Amino acid sequence: MSEKFNVENVTFGGGGLSFILGPCVVESSQHALFMAQEISDICRHVGVDFVYKSSFDKANRSSIESFRGGGMDFGLEVLAQVKAEIGVPVITDIHEPWQAEKAAEVVDMLQIPAFLCRQTDLLVESAKTGKAVNVKKGQFLAPWDAKNIVDKLSEAGCEKILLTERGASFGYNNLVVDLRSFPVMRSFGVPVVFDVTHSLQLPGGLGKATDGQGQYIENFARAGVACGVDAVFMEVHDNPANAPSDGPNQLPLARLEPLLFKLKQIHEIVSTTNQ
Repeated sequence: MSEKFNVENVTFGGGGLSFILGPCVVESSQHALFMAQEISDICRHVGVDFVYKSSFDKANRSSIESFRGGGMDFGLEVLAQVKAEIGVPVITDIHEPWQAEKAAEVVDMLQIPAFLCRQTDLLVESAKTGKAVNVKKGQFLAPWDAKNIVDKLSEAGCEKILLTERGASFGYNNLVVDLRSFPVMRSFGVPVVFDVTHSLQLPGGLGKATDGQGQYIENFARAGVACGVDAVFMEVHDNPANAPSDGPNQLPLARLEPLLFKLKQIHEIVSTTNQ
């Protein structure tokens, strides 16, 4: 069982199951508030807790032409609105060390993108904020090597650490998920998150954009919960076909509620079996 801690009203670890949900990128204030309210209502109906996720900048896009978002000031202002008006905790990515302190003034959790998981200065500055830090394990990194990430954050004073599995590179334009990574990373004493939707990316698969296989989201999510993850990360959108970023692998909002009910049931079965 992983170490337990709270982020506002959401508990990570300790045998529970929580969620990180939201659209890939902050598109507008209206869209963010709509999505946060819809997801909040669904989670309340299902009886699960979640942190709202959206990025102010998608800095590692395939092409210079790709949509990145409205920038840090705009994105943080919108996330502050979500917190104040919808009443849910929020998380966003940061990409450079100087962004940690500024983002921490608004968000409840900081997220380190997979390609940056070994950037020591970024991890240290994130730890110094006192916020929970979720690090996505790089597509190039073995799960047992993620212990170094935990050690860096711990040495810098971070007391709330999460590791996220989001697939490993398998040849060109493809990812696979090694289910061994969940128990391996949990053995470090931190909660483990399964990023279902990014694990279904086909990186660069559209030439100037990333493709994805969103039709398998439910299959992957069920497998991860059955393996005993502490939280499930899924990007959710009301209209993925028109999403400006990562549309092919985002979960349509209409499919969220039935999936959460199923995942809650699987978690209850697994928890009972492991007692």
